[in-house]
Order: sequence, then structure tokens, then C-alpha cells
Amino acid sequence: MSGRLITLEGGEGAGKSTVLEAVRERLASRGLDDVVVTREPGGTAFGEAVRAIVLDPVRKDVCPESELLLMFAARAQLVREVIQPALGAGRWVLSDRFTDASFAYQGGGRGQPLARIEDLERWAALIKPDLTLLLDLPVAEGMARAGARGQADRIELENGDFFERVRAAYRARAAAEPARFRVIDAGQPVDAVREAACAAIDAYVDSVTRDA
Repeated sequence: MSGRLITLEGGEGAGKSTVLEAVRERLASRGLDDVVVTREPGGTAFGEAVRAIVLDPVRKDVCPESELLLMFAARAQLVREVIQPALGAGRWVLSDRFTDASFAYQGGGRGQPLARIEDLERWAALIKPDLTLLLDLPVAEGMARAGARGQADRIELENGDFFERVRAAYRARAAAEPARFRVIDAGQPVDAVREAACAAIDAYVDSVTRDA
């Protein structure tokens, strides 16, 4: 069912986990408590196994092409096993990352051709989000936040230039698809970030309900 796939995106340290919970609670307060919450990579047994590989800081031998294919392998499984059945049953789906992450990280960050990612999106992902909340944060601040969380994963070990490319790719996608993206300043106090995200959710749910 269209209109019910919401994704959260952003660089390292942007606070997606905090916002995800706030959005889930806001949907529940609107009577939409049958929400499927998932994440990428992950969300299925296969996807979680892929996540362990992709984020393992010991694995320094994963080439960009393998990383891209692994991400889409996990995504293909998630779509077919979780997202499509949920949408087909009329449920809402809230995902911590989806295809935009590959355009940002594997495209912007790793330099994989956008046309290649677009082909994989059409073939493996099948669907695009209906609403994407992009938590935008200066790279230096995001890296400082991520560093304070503990041991870094394989992606978090990348340098500032990598994350600048990731951020630029995210912002470019938001500029190209303003009807789908809501860009939220993640440098605000956490309460303000949560409120901005919930306001975007309220406006979107109102529009979907009105057009139904």
C-alpha cells in the first residue's frame, strides 16, 4: 500500500535512534500503533548476518563493490520478507535507513557510479520511501558524537573527507526530491530535533489521511 513507508537517514552521530523512537511514539499517538520498525542493514536474519560483516571493524578487505552488493542483498531480503508484506497488509513501516543510504555511503562515500546504484534500486529494492526524514549535521559534530559512543564500527572508522562526501550526497538527494524529503537540523537540542521530526510526521499523516 502506497504512502506508508517512512525512512530516517543521516550521517554518523545524527541521532537517528532517538528520532526513530519519537516518530514511532507519535504514530502510535495518532492511532497508528501497528507499525513495523526495522533497520538497515538488518531487519531479517539474513540482513543481520550481513550487518555483522559490513560493520565489522576487523574486515578491512571488503571492497566497495562487495559492500554495495552486500547492502542490496540485505535490502532485497528485507523488502520481500518484511516491508512488502507489511505494506500489503495496510501497515505502516518505519525504517532506520533505506536506499538513500547506499546513494550517500556507497555512492558519495565510496564513489560507486550512481547509475549502478539506480539499477540495483530498481531490481533489488523495488520500492522507494514515501517520506524520508534527513537528519543533517556538520560532519565534525557527528564524528564527535559517534566517537563518544564507544568502539567504532568499520564505517565509523572512515575519515572526515569520506563523511563530507556522504553528507553532500544526502543533501543533493534531498534537493532533487523535495516532495519526499524533510531536512531536519540535527544540530539543535535533542528536544527540538524530536519536535521537528514529529511535526513532519503529523503533516505527512494528515496529508495521507486527507487524500485517502
